Amino acid sequence: MSTKSLRVPVSIFKKIFYRAISVQALQNTEQNLKSWREIPGPARLPFIGQLHHFLPGGKFYGLNSEALGRELHKSYGNIVRLDGFMGRLPFVMLFDPESCAHILRSENWLPIRTGFETLDYYRKKHGDATKCTFDSNVKSTGLLTDKDMPRLWTFNLLYCVRECCEPHAGRHGDSWKQFRSTANPVLLQPKTIKLYKTMIDEVAQDMIKRLKSLRNSENHIESDFEMEMNPLVSRIHCSVHEVFKAADELDFKPSIWRYYPTKAFKKAMELYKEQEVLARYFIDKTIEDLDKSTNKKPDEEKSVLEKLLAINKEVALIMASDTSNTITATLYLLAHNQTKQDNLREEALSETDKRPYLKACIKESIRLLPIVAGNVRMTTKEYNLHGYKIPKGMQISFMHQTMSTMESQYLRAQEFIPERWLVKKDDPLYHGNAHPFAYQPFGFGVRSCIGRRIAELELELFLLRLMQNFKVEWQGPPIEVKSTSLNYIAGPFNFIFKDL
Repeated sequence: MSTKSLRVPVSIFKKIFYRAISVQALQNTEQNLKSWREIPGPARLPFIGQLHHFLPGGKFYGLNSEALGRELHKSYGNIVRLDGFMGRLPFVMLFDPESCAHILRSENWLPIRTGFETLDYYRKKHGDATKCTFDSNVKSTGLLTDKDMPRLWTFNLLYCVRECCEPHAGRHGDSWKQFRSTANPVLLQPKTIKLYKTMIDEVAQDMIKRLKSLRNSENHIESDFEMEMNPLVSRIHCSVHEVFKAADELDFKPSIWRYYPTKAFKKAMELYKEQEVLARYFIDKTIEDLDKSTNKKPDEEKSVLEKLLAINKEVALIMASDTSNTITATLYLLAHNQTKQDNLREEALSETDKRPYLKACIKESIRLLPIVAGNVRMTTKEYNLHGYKIPKGMQISFMHQTMSTMESQYLRAQEFIPERWLVKKDDPLYHGNAHPFAYQPFGFGVRSCIGRRIAELELELFLLRLMQNFKVEWQGPPIEVKSTSLNYIAGPFNFIFKDL
């Protein structure tokens, strides 16, 4: 009887071994478990805890999210503890995709995503959450801020009181669920998204004309490049950036706003109000235009905003709130990898409707330069992770940005290689050799990004038009990525746009 040898790629053995070790770490017996307080992390000092590490002169001072994640993982391993301070709860950072998968899949019914407490406070106390009601008891503050947490902040002159509203426990999760159920059929229907293709493409072509007119004699863009990359709603774009900066200072860094309304807190309330006013202006204008129109569209031809307005005007307002960072990141990577840019341009200039290399370039860009460092959940039950007992009510941060650039996940992980998303499974570069939870740019499960389809369409059309018109180069030092609640690329933007 003849036999044939079976050749299995080494990467498959690595993946099986890696996941077996991770699963073993999740299955420790209760007797062997250590307290979460014993999880490795930066050393503590009396009164200030770990804060000194993040102040001037500290090991982690001034690091952006990518560098911070890399240093924490290098220093402490796959699970890291950061203590709470000034009203911030402690949290655990995970750099192990199998552990991330275990928690994300377990917390996928009414998952609690913490953060943005100041925005939550504004919408409950001053904004339109007081009007966005699904029934007599449940009010919504939006998909970003609605949680299952029974928390209410109340200011009384120069101090605040934190109240736990136990009789209403779970109602916030109900409002989020109803809000998401309302928006899902509208924002996730491919037919609805396709309605925007012509409009977004027209905007992209207008952007190309404007970029050509703004170039100087050396083909540099002389105006604010970041704004030019998001020409749809530049004022709202600017407002959103300021909102995330404010949220980072107040919600994600030590701040006493929970006890005293600081100057930064008051500024944040003003920013939230400005964003609300801007969003309401555009929505009211749309309503006025629709009322004047004599052309009544069938439901399948209505836009996202028209469908949301038909359901609930306040839902539409809260949903109104960027892809410019990803476009900039992709252009930068293509400018530094001219062969990849040439491959993309060849596809862009072809007659085919399918654009696999374009999609691969976007995926690879988001892997290397994502808009967020990771994802967050608050546990609703106990977990056993890496020999530690994680209690209910613990914040868990899933460090996808760090994991997606690990050599253990992606071969040549620091390189821009769009082909990894296109090659066959037996190729060592194949993206599927990585754990699926190492790369989660749009989140997971019911809390995943609801605007993903529109964002991807906008990215594809804008980059397609740019490649059809320009050869993009970069002249100057590497880009600087700064981190607030989001990652964003700071100027100057040293692009050169040469006509083909």
